[in-house]
Amino acid sequence: MTEFQKRSEVTISTMGKVHNPSGQGVAAFTASKMSVEHSSQPHVKPADVHATRNLEEGSARRNITRKKTDAKDTGRYDSRNKKQGGAGKGRWDPMTEAYEGDLKLDKDDPMYVPEEDDEPTSYVFSSSEAGNESRHSGAAPDAYDAANDKAVYGPMLTLSEFKIRVSDAVREYFDSSDADEVVRCIHEMKCNEYHPEVVKRAVSLGLDEGPRERELVSRLLACLHPVPLTDEEMGMGFEVLLDSIDDLVIDIPDAKSMVGCFLARAVVDEVLAPAFLSDRNNSHPGDCVVEKAVSLLSREHCTARLEKVWGPGDGRPVAELKDAIDQLLKEYLMSRELDEAASCVRELKAPHFHHELVKRGIKIAIEEDGHNHTSESSSLDAMAALFKFLVDNSIVSEYQVGKGASRLRRALPDLTLDVPAAPQMVDEFEQMASERGILRVAGETEEQEEKKAE
Repeated sequence: MTEFQKRSEVTISTMGKVHNPSGQGVAAFTASKMSVEHSSQPHVKPADVHATRNLEEGSARRNITRKKTDAKDTGRYDSRNKKQGGAGKGRWDPMTEAYEGDLKLDKDDPMYVPEEDDEPTSYVFSSSEAGNESRHSGAAPDAYDAANDKAVYGPMLTLSEFKIRVSDAVREYFDSSDADEVVRCIHEMKCNEYHPEVVKRAVSLGLDEGPRERELVSRLLACLHPVPLTDEEMGMGFEVLLDSIDDLVIDIPDAKSMVGCFLARAVVDEVLAPAFLSDRNNSHPGDCVVEKAVSLLSREHCTARLEKVWGPGDGRPVAELKDAIDQLLKEYLMSRELDEAASCVRELKAPHFHHELVKRGIKIAIEEDGHNHTSESSSLDAMAALFKFLVDNSIVSEYQVGKGASRLRRALPDLTLDVPAAPQMVDEFEQMASERGILRVAGETEEQEEKKAE
């Protein structure tokens, strides 16, 4: 029978001193015997044994994987027991540490202001450095905030808020044409320091619109001067506008010529002093615009011309609008360019007056073909093609075409004196318009119109 060598006894002491898990070459000693030997004589390390770190009794480290017992991992975490950082040190307990006495201010404090700090409930709002200066100088407040029961020094609004409100007021003015409402709105905002921004915002918004809106802007500037905008504020507003002309040109290529017209019109309306143009010494970005304004003011009869600088579709009298309609219709009959005629009709900015366009168009065509009237009138056919093009492109409505034709029929007695064949030519035009689907002939049913449309 094979004899097996007895494995040496492994104790905590031997594990801490010798790293020899197999136990080979280690003499068999009992724990009591080793403790006696260690106490009687000092331990001498063999030369072939590596030195190890001495640990205290019972401190041997074992490679043991423990189970996770963290409360967050087990799902038993309670946030009410959280120490809130620093183990709760420095926390303020409102139940025990609240200050119940009156807060006393030190009058020797350099930040102490008597009119503000004498009463703890009084606060003074200020939205600019100028407001702070006026407040410390003892000046009267510029306004009073009734909602918060506070005095206000300086503008009531910030610059960005002021720009938004001015833009909204100008856009509403384009719809209502009520300049007094804009003046009232500027008075209510009480932001005198930002008044030059009104000129820039109004002109910038007018550049994006048509001739009617630009004429309204010119009239608005005349209403704003000299109250609430003074001569100095009006000049500063145009200076800010000229300094930003390069940015405007990016979005509006014709901005320089239009701003030059605004400048010249402002001088004619006595909103801007002529010295404003002469003081520019070609050292600013917008001096080319000033040269444009000077050239407009240097023409003969400049006052009468600049009063109509924005064309006929700007709220001018009806007579001027009729002249513009006659001009574009005659030019169309000569060139027969539908796109150009449609562009001119859009520029009129008078959709409510399109019935006059139809009436005068038929009348001009009748006068052109009246003396040599044949079964196929070229001018009437061209005019019917124009109205068909305008209706198809949603520029003129079918209602306006019908209204214009009915107005012309009521004026036939006077037209017949000049053109005897006018009644037959009107019937011919109505037939052509009906075939094109832009006019309903009297007595025609809806079923007949649907068949024509098919």
